[in-house]
Amino acid sequence: MKMSEERIQKVLANAGSGSRREMERAIDEGRVLVNGEVAKLGDKITPRDELKLDGRTIKVENKAVRRVLVYNKPEGEICTRKDPEGRHTVFDKLPNINGERWVAIGRLDINTSGLLLFTNDGEMANRLMHPSRQIEREYAVRVLGEVTQEHIDNMCNGVELEDGPAKFTDVQFFDGKGANQWFHVVIMEGRNREVRRLWESQGLQVSRLKRVRYGSVFLDSEVRAGTWQELPKKEIDKLAATVELPAMPWKSIVKNKFDPLKRKMEKQRTRRSVGKGRK
Repeated sequence: MKMSEERIQKVLANAGSGSRREMERAIDEGRVLVNGEVAKLGDKITPRDELKLDGRTIKVENKAVRRVLVYNKPEGEICTRKDPEGRHTVFDKLPNINGERWVAIGRLDINTSGLLLFTNDGEMANRLMHPSRQIEREYAVRVLGEVTQEHIDNMCNGVELEDGPAKFTDVQFFDGKGANQWFHVVIMEGRNREVRRLWESQGLQVSRLKRVRYGSVFLDSEVRAGTWQELPKKEIDKLAATVELPAMPWKSIVKNKFDPLKRKMEKQRTRRSVGKGRK
């Protein structure tokens, strides 16, 4: 039986190494090896071949498995793999996947908490982040200052920021009064500090910011700060369909209730709950 062949850039993208375009560039630059030989664009490989990118071995599978994690980022963590200052990163607590790596779908600044999605499918991550896809991002915002209807209308109609026009597609009052008002806002891009800068354009200050939705995925209340949860296949397929990608096989990382990583998470949750009770 002949083993299926896949183009190298597709295999690398499916393994979470980057988008197909980025992997094509890596091949052009001679950074990809197949069985010890420099790869060329157009080359195909099978699971029997040895694939390396920048000296790192990449797992080649007959059927790639698409995975997505929902992570609840606490304030103070940064969205980078390694930090020269030794600060905690959003990758520190994620599970290992052999021969692959997690790709963050978007970013949150150090003072913003909430929903971050991670996937091992670099192509899907690239599409979900691209501005042309117009994927909704919803945030819960606590605002200092008196918010008027004029402020809301201005931000929904569009404001000129230093890096171009920006706007909310929706602003809804959520809770609170006086200087402690919460709103939910929706934007279609992920520019640096865009939500904060839109409020600042109206002379208002954001004191708390938390992302609660990315596209079709909501942050479940069961996912406590600093922990992750796997997205089930049905939700992954729905997310992929929004960026015109076909469904792919899925396999759970947490095999059963006795999985050691899951037990570790439960212990962490218990410690946090006890700690809160003692304050």
